[in-house]
Amino acid sequence: MKGKAEVIVGMQWGDEGKGRVADAITPKSDVIVRYQGGANSGHTVIVEGKKYIFHILPSGMLYSGKTCVVGNGVALDPDRLFEELDELSSQGMDRARLIVSGSAHVVMPYHKILDHFEESKGLKRRQGTTEQGIGPCYVDKFGRTGIRVCDLMHPDMLRDKLDYILGLKNQIITRIYDEKPISFDALYDKAMAWKERLSLYVGDCSKVVTQALNEGKCILFEGAQGTMLDIDHGTYPYVTSSNPTCGGVCTGTGVGPKNIDRIIGVAKAYCTRVGEGPLPTEDLEEKGQYLREKGREYCAATGRPRRCGWLDLVALKYAARINGTTHLAITKLDVLSGLEEIKVCVAYDCDGKRSEEYPVDTHILSAAKPVYKTFKGFSQDMSEAETIEDLPQVARDYVKFIEDQTGVPVVILGVGPDRKETIFRETR
Repeated sequence: MKGKAEVIVGMQWGDEGKGRVADAITPKSDVIVRYQGGANSGHTVIVEGKKYIFHILPSGMLYSGKTCVVGNGVALDPDRLFEELDELSSQGMDRARLIVSGSAHVVMPYHKILDHFEESKGLKRRQGTTEQGIGPCYVDKFGRTGIRVCDLMHPDMLRDKLDYILGLKNQIITRIYDEKPISFDALYDKAMAWKERLSLYVGDCSKVVTQALNEGKCILFEGAQGTMLDIDHGTYPYVTSSNPTCGGVCTGTGVGPKNIDRIIGVAKAYCTRVGEGPLPTEDLEEKGQYLREKGREYCAATGRPRRCGWLDLVALKYAARINGTTHLAITKLDVLSGLEEIKVCVAYDCDGKRSEEYPVDTHILSAAKPVYKTFKGFSQDMSEAETIEDLPQVARDYVKFIEDQTGVPVVILGVGPDRKETIFRETR
């Protein structure tokens, strides 16, 4: 009997609450797989008031008896991975079996150094990256000069490969950025230390997941960032270096598309973004500040304040199309409580012309002005709500409007930060 596979994908600019949705679904899943991205993002899960932040590990690590997989599409930072494992271990929360794909590319120290210089030296347009080395790592991956986890397992081959690659990187570091070169011996010693610990986890992601499906098990795929940061479909060039969209599941794990049964798109009840790039509904005034403070909108990876604004249904409908979204999860609905009015963008004014289509041309998007529909606000507390009927009528109308506009049913509602503050609905 074939198992079932679900995908959790971000529908906005990342930080939608994918971690808490994954955590809510994990009890019914056997294998939880991270399929792309790196430590430039963070999934936050709150359990009984205790906060857990995952940058590399799947959030399923909090559950015993599960298998968690870091796929080949992930840019793996071993130091961050070990930090997360050690933190969970110290709290007795490293409960799942962990497998790391041998095909995953490794974020090397020179990737972080180059990321920092590219952002700070002003030699190219600032992207607003987290400077975690993710972009340079993916550049090397597609330039075929990357170091994979499996390379670490072969010391002699790695020595030759690193000697060549570091020679190239040190030329950039010294000649372009006028900085000191990286020591080969120190880098190689670090890589060997990584090898010793990573060797306990290395496996074949595609084989593990496919075998689990063939055994009738349930698979949950979770990614980082969101659709609007996708390298192919996002607000280029202000995007991440991988595919957070559903298509990234197949390339990032080696699992065929016919195995995917359900695609759950996660969106906040409003919009946020970290870094540079267009955000059509951004509110730079009082309401944006209200959303930031009440929603605690600060980046889990860097602590940077997020840019905040109203829900953008034009972008959300585009994301639903790109991903083939079958169900929606709306998080942080409770953050809207206390506002006198709530706005939602239903179209763009593009040079005097109304459009309900999302422009893939970033220049057009940057100049687009949102056309809003306004809802009356509400002030009730939602934290004790167990069904959608327990919510204020305005909140229910808001959810219904999202469903009608996107054509996708909302099956999960986040009404508070804790794991238990989640409403599950039957599919329409």
